Amino acid sequence: MSDTMRIGIGLPNQVRDVRPRVIPAWAQRAEQAGFRSLGTVGRNAYPGVADTVALSAAAAVTSRVELISNVLVAPTWPSTLLAKELAGIDGVSGGRLTAGLGVGGAREDDFIADGYGPRGRGARLDRDLETFRSVWHGEPVGGGPNPAVPAGTRQVPLLFGGSAPAALNRMARWGEGYIGFSLPVSSVRPSFDAARDAWQRAGREGEPRLVALVYFALGDGDAGKRNIYDYYIAKGEETAALVTGTVCDSPAKLEQALSSFADIGATDIIFNTGTDDLDDIERLAEVVL
Repeated sequence: MSDTMRIGIGLPNQVRDVRPRVIPAWAQRAEQAGFRSLGTVGRNAYPGVADTVALSAAAAVTSRVELISNVLVAPTWPSTLLAKELAGIDGVSGGRLTAGLGVGGAREDDFIADGYGPRGRGARLDRDLETFRSVWHGEPVGGGPNPAVPAGTRQVPLLFGGSAPAALNRMARWGEGYIGFSLPVSSVRPSFDAARDAWQRAGREGEPRLVALVYFALGDGDAGKRNIYDYYIAKGEETAALVTGTVCDSPAKLEQALSSFADIGATDIIFNTGTDDLDDIERLAEVVL
C-alpha cells in the first residue's frame, strides 16, 4: 500500500476483442474497491473500444473516481469535435475528467480520418490546444453563432505523454503534468526528470503531476502478457517484448512496481489491465490499496 501515490486502474478498453459490456461494470467495481482513477489506453486501428466511449461509460456509472485518458492520440481527431467530446465526458462526470494527450508514435494506421495523417501531427496538436481552449470558453464554432458546449463548461485539465523536447514543452505550457511510458522504471526515470526540468524552465510553480503506467494480469498472467504483446507488436518486436516484460503477474511484482515508482517521484500510478477479467480488480486492490 502507498500512502503518497494516487493509485488507479485501467479500463480494459484496449484488450483485443474486449467484451464491451464489461466496461461499465469494471468502472463501478473499481470505484467501489477504492481506486482513485480509471484510465484508458486506446488505438483506432485495433479491435477495442474507443477511449472516449469507455470514459463516457465510466462517467455515467461512477460518482467519485477520476477519469484519465493515458494517452489519447489527439491529432487523429478534428479538434473541435474532440473538444466537444471531452467537454461532454467531463460534464457528465461532474468535472472528473483529466485528458491525457499525445501525438502518437510509429502506428500510422491509427490516423484513419481523411486529412488527419501522421505528418505534421505535433504542429497540429499545438494548434488544436488553442482550439480546445476556445471551444471550452464557449466561443462560437463553424462560422455560426453557436458554441459547441453548454454554458458553464470548464477548461478540462490536461496531461501529456511523449519524450521529444516539443512534447515536454507542450506539457509545461498547457498541462498539469506528464504521463510516462509503460516501460521499466529505469527507462521512465529520465523522462520524469526531463518533465521536471521543462516545468521549471517554463517558470511553473510547484511540481508537475507525474503519472506512471504499469501493466498487470493476476488471474491469467499468460493471457494478459499475450494480449499486451499483441497490442504493442505494431511498434516492433523489441518494444512489444520490453513492455510485456514489465507485466505484474504476482503480488511481489506489484509491490516492487509501487516501491520503484515511488522512489522516482511518481505522484500517480495506474495499473493497466491485460485482460477483461473483472475479478482482477479485487485481486489488484488486495495488494495495492
